[in-house]
Amino acid sequence: MTPLPQARRFDWSNLALRVASAVVLVPAALWTAWHGGWVFLVLISVGMALLAIEWGGMSAPKAPVRVAAALTAAILVAVFLAHLGYFKTAWLAIPICALAAALIARGVAERAVDAGYGVLYIAPAAVSLVWLRSTNQGHWWTLMLFACTWAADIGAFAVGSTLKGPKLWPRFSPNKTWSGFVGGLLAAMATGALMAGLSVFRLDLRAAALVGLAVGLATMAGDLWESALKRRFGVKDSGDIIPGHGGLLDRVDGLMFAVVVMAAARLANHLGWGH
Repeated sequence: MTPLPQARRFDWSNLALRVASAVVLVPAALWTAWHGGWVFLVLISVGMALLAIEWGGMSAPKAPVRVAAALTAAILVAVFLAHLGYFKTAWLAIPICALAAALIARGVAERAVDAGYGVLYIAPAAVSLVWLRSTNQGHWWTLMLFACTWAADIGAFAVGSTLKGPKLWPRFSPNKTWSGFVGGLLAAMATGALMAGLSVFRLDLRAAALVGLAVGLATMAGDLWESALKRRFGVKDSGDIIPGHGGLLDRVDGLMFAVVVMAAARLANHLGWGH
């Protein structure tokens, strides 16, 4: 059997810029998640609009504004319905709004279906995040989501950069390694267990570690999926809004999958699992 190719070295030249960006963004995300309310709604709305703009630029470079506007309107319909507490209606609105976005993109986008998929890709994460924060102890669950997701990213980066080794999916993501994949999962599990040590959580250590594992897997899957999408659209980064990181989608690709998994875990816990 032919061995898998080794991953190339990580470019450390912009590490300081990446750290500086994180120092600014991480406290802002934590503060808004803790306080919730209209501050959290504004953060999500702005974030969704920026993601829609990036998606419009990637999927419809000849008419990015029209596609981005259609996506923004469609996604925010679901977000505001969720914020008002109409969660079932918000979920029902997502496919309807996706169809509307695709119809608006007809004739201007290379593939109108890409606009519809953009809604299906972004909106579920937004609705899941709004719901997660609205639940009992929702601020703690949201912080756990962020902590496990960031732990998975940092663990994968640290272990993969140190140990290197065979690539995870060289066709779409040449820098991802199997060692980083395992390191990220272990970091997410450890973080989940650590969060369960806080008395406010009604989760035992094993359940919390499993939640961390699931969130870690979702984070990796989201990262790989975005890499495949960028390859399909022929772009290196989704944008350049965050210095040293690229676009917003490049930073929250894993979170978009992870929040859906965390919301499912929260629902299962509400039904009695993990006590």
